[in-house]
Amino acid sequence: MANEIPYNELGPEKILQVYDPITGMKGFVIIDNTKLGPGKGGIRMTPDVTVEEVSQLARAMTLKCAIAGLPFGGAKSGIVADSKKLSQEQKQAIVAAFAKAIAPVCPEYYVAGPDMYMAEGEMELIAKTLNNFNACTGKPASFCHGYSCGIPHELGSTGYGVFIATKVAFAHLKKKLVGAKFIVEGFGNVGWFVSKFLTELGAILVGVSDSQGAIYNSNGIDFQELDNVKKNKGSVIHCNDAQKVNQKELIFMDCDLLIPAAKPYVITSENFQKLKAKVIVEGSNLPITEDAQEKVHELGILVVPDFIANAGGVISSYVEYAGGTADEVFPTVEKKIALNTKLILEKADAEKISTRKAAIALAVERVKGGKRFK
Repeated sequence: MANEIPYNELGPEKILQVYDPITGMKGFVIIDNTKLGPGKGGIRMTPDVTVEEVSQLARAMTLKCAIAGLPFGGAKSGIVADSKKLSQEQKQAIVAAFAKAIAPVCPEYYVAGPDMYMAEGEMELIAKTLNNFNACTGKPASFCHGYSCGIPHELGSTGYGVFIATKVAFAHLKKKLVGAKFIVEGFGNVGWFVSKFLTELGAILVGVSDSQGAIYNSNGIDFQELDNVKKNKGSVIHCNDAQKVNQKELIFMDCDLLIPAAKPYVITSENFQKLKAKVIVEGSNLPITEDAQEKVHELGILVVPDFIANAGGVISSYVEYAGGTADEVFPTVEKKIALNTKLILEKADAEKISTRKAAIALAVERVKGGKRFK
């Protein structure tokens, strides 16, 4: 397992593999760095999740929490299971077994949260299993302990943060966001909310995708109609307001702004030259491969890195962890993401480096310095 993970001066500090023969639960926790506080990161449940994948995501959380100025380190965990093939009872048994297995590190070294196929109900189960309200965040709003209550991921904090980062990026470039055409790859929690906020502001949604396909209309797609179609028919492809297009080609179609908000590594060194967007705001984790990141920068495309733009979720997690309320989430997300996006864009310009290099340099500086930012 160790051969799969790149080690450096930041970590990872701890790797815990767990297994329960009764439920068949198999999983792992990667605690990357705890210099600024307990490692924070969600639990993803997929049949093909790997230690290598989780280690990369844990490192992203280290950088994300440092940049956001939170008293959290970075961590991530995975449960190897196909949620779609499990009954509710089977899934609950596996989640409970996982919670018991990670008790030696949670919540002292690791604070869990939602991720793929792990939502507020699973977070409540973990907190109850460990009898610790702070074992995880993203719990239901109805689940309270004393004066503190859960703040569910579904509130939309991540999408709102991507929206704020987009506003700052366009202001930095002195470009108008009103009337700008944008494409969203992935119409899930993040993609739905960022589409809502941007169209309400006056930007024009021209392309969108989900797991079943993609659609595009250069004149614009009505968000309300799209929302109704998604809710009632299950996929954006049933929207009459646009034409179906190749799902993999959507991100390369004409637009001013591209927001990847689904799969990792959709932009690679083999396809980056096909990009037409002038601004990319990364709503998903690692949408651009490592070897393509600098190449995209050299094309003159402004990229707001994932651990800057999509930090709204972990900022919301901190509000919950600190005993705050849902009303505090959006103002806190806006303050932190606006400040840090502006800081990184200015640093990149001043030092004539890519935004990702600028963001990583600042995050590493904060982690090594051990400073806790408010």
